[in-house]
Amino acid sequence: MVLHKTQQEGFTLIEILIAIAIIGVLASIALPAYKDYVEKAKVAKAVSDIATIAVKVEAYWQDARAYPSNLAAISVIGITDPWEHQYQYLDLTTSKGNGKARKDKNLVPLNSDFDLYSKGKDGLSVGPLTAKHSKDDILRANDGHFIGLASKY
Repeated sequence: MVLHKTQQEGFTLIEILIAIAIIGVLASIALPAYKDYVEKAKVAKAVSDIATIAVKVEAYWQDARAYPSNLAAISVIGITDPWEHQYQYLDLTTSKGNGKARKDKNLVPLNSDFDLYSKGKDGLSVGPLTAKHSKDDILRANDGHFIGLASKY
């Protein structure tokens, strides 16, 4: 009679803990990269939206020889940026002075025709781009020659 040893198959507690640690390390590397990717995609969407809205504003100007008083005049109602905030618009040709215009670090207005921007991720914005709350804004500047993050302007 031959006796066979029975051997239990499976993972030991140490092997399971090592596997969980490896998964944790991979997740801690992948999650920030994924969040960064999602944020870049949101910025790209806002840039695209602003460019599209700016084309509609310019088309309105071509027809009426005046810029619209608000975005509703060009049927841009209910369109929000990727962070669920309304896009901001200001006709600079009818405002007196440049008090409400967005300004660069030298306090020079960004545009001479109209301001169009998103308040960005934090939903807060102030006039000069050097302010903390304005650095994440996505804006149109140089009369449309720049559309992007305020921190890159």
